[in-house]
Amino acid sequence: MKISETSHIIHWQAANTAVLAAVEKAEALGIAINVAIVDSGGNLAAFLRMPNAFLHSIDIAKDKAYTSAGFRFPTSAWKDIFSSEAMLAKGMPPRDRLVVFGGGIPIEIKGMNLGGIGVSGGSEKEDIICAEAGLLALTLK
Repeated sequence: MKISETSHIIHWQAANTAVLAAVEKAEALGIAINVAIVDSGGNLAAFLRMPNAFLHSIDIAKDKAYTSAGFRFPTSAWKDIFSSEAMLAKGMPPRDRLVVFGGGIPIEIKGMNLGGIGVSGGSEKEDIICAEAGLLALTLK
């Protein structure tokens, strides 16, 4: 994977590799998804919408990537966090662009935050499987 030595930004080729791998997994599962890659600053690096993927899932995929990049943990982890932190459960979900269900996973290598991948369009489980396929294509999972 290519990254900038000074800014730890995911290279566009790596971002596209991850997007394509996620979409290929979605095709194998028989679902249509939207998949987004953001860099460590939350800026969109790559995006792909499969034909017939839900329109509302466009922003959800982008926000899953943004959330996982910003917090550096999978969006699926919020369920466990909220179960032990009542005030967070009350205050966090209304935050702009925060997604608190699965399908967003951070992209990290050697402890460096490179961004996040977000998938939306299938079930939560399917979205996670597709996001993991994107990471696997980067040999990060």
